Amino acid sequence: MTDLPKLAILVGGGPAPGINSVIGAATIRACLSGVEVLGIQDGYRWLMEGDTSHVMPLSISDTSRIHFRGGSHLGISRANPTRNPEHMAKALDTLQRLGVGMLISIGGDDTCFSASKLAAASKGKLRVVHVPKTIDNDLDLPQDTFTFGFQTARHIGVEVVKNLMVDAKTTSRWYFVVAMGRKAGHLALGIGKAAGATLSLIPEELQEPIRLQTIVDILTGSVIKRMAQGRPDGVVVMAEGLVEVIPVEDIDGLEGVERDAHGHIRIAEVDFGNIVKARVQQQLHSLGIHTTIVSKNIGYELRCADPIPFDMEYTRDLGYCAARYVIEGGSDALISIQQGSFVPIPFGAIMDPHTGRMRVRMVDIRSDRYKIARGYMLRLKPEDFADRVELSRLAQTVNMKPAEFRERFGYLADDEPRPISLHVRAAEPIS
Repeated sequence: MTDLPKLAILVGGGPAPGINSVIGAATIRACLSGVEVLGIQDGYRWLMEGDTSHVMPLSISDTSRIHFRGGSHLGISRANPTRNPEHMAKALDTLQRLGVGMLISIGGDDTCFSASKLAAASKGKLRVVHVPKTIDNDLDLPQDTFTFGFQTARHIGVEVVKNLMVDAKTTSRWYFVVAMGRKAGHLALGIGKAAGATLSLIPEELQEPIRLQTIVDILTGSVIKRMAQGRPDGVVVMAEGLVEVIPVEDIDGLEGVERDAHGHIRIAEVDFGNIVKARVQQQLHSLGIHTTIVSKNIGYELRCADPIPFDMEYTRDLGYCAARYVIEGGSDALISIQQGSFVPIPFGAIMDPHTGRMRVRMVDIRSDRYKIARGYMLRLKPEDFADRVELSRLAQTVNMKPAEFRERFGYLADDEPRPISLHVRAAEPIS
């Protein structure tokens, strides 16, 4: 080994496919450079307590094949050292006692924030880089640069929804699927669009405060429109992050829900799918429609899946670049691959100056990508209310007069995005 300090690797936040690929690639790259590598178990949990026993040495033989598997070779936790100065000091002291001078942090926006604060608190004694991990795809990277794990989660989520779509048609029922996505709707939209679900619903498309009744009306409108077309079935994909932006008073018991170490609502404790299902069924019954609705959460099935080849390759690139960059003196940066090239992003460049937290990337509802997805969704649209025949058919489905139907549901079409404009460029002549 060289006289370089040891390199430590830790994983924070929630699982995502590809974690082990980062660990393996970073370990191999470091070992080939003569650097000793330590795996820190369970994120910051034990470091914050001054405990040096939850550490494992990592070697090429230990990690050369772990990239095929999901989960985390080092475990994971949401322990947050930034909430208590004593915890931060203990984490730094523990790493120093272990002889660690370089750290690769793997995680989402909260873990990235912890990495940036740890680097600052070390005053140059600890070089820190962060590899962005989250199936939510919501770190502030360029729009076409994915966070690792997202593509695998979407791939498996599509398989689940595809099967539910067949079941829905076979049994003449509806499924309300709630997909992970604490703040942003990338995963719900990605799954719904790729699978061709009846519609997807994400927080970005609704103006805050988002009332629960608006969500209920959107889904009710889709069921009515589907029935007016002769179909009693459908599948909706909703982002769990809708819970975070609905006023507390709209959901019974939400004010008492436990929060995690980073202050976030433990969304898993909010049965959002069944809450929406009950409200929609109640509203449909009042309109004379009786249909079966089944709610289903998908997320835990996706987080520890074996990565698909896209994420295996992508995360091996990220692990390699993280190890090389920090070994060669780099620090205080998020590791990214953009258009096939390594791009370190300084922590300061992805920090919101107003909140002091890492910025969250939301779905761009002005993009053609979103407008195309919206165009294929079966939901009430302006043309439904402009066409007298269609409006009459919708109204008849629920025994209402057209004017009554417009008065009740017409507001849902007010925010329909403008269709995309295609600028066709003439082909260049072949020389």
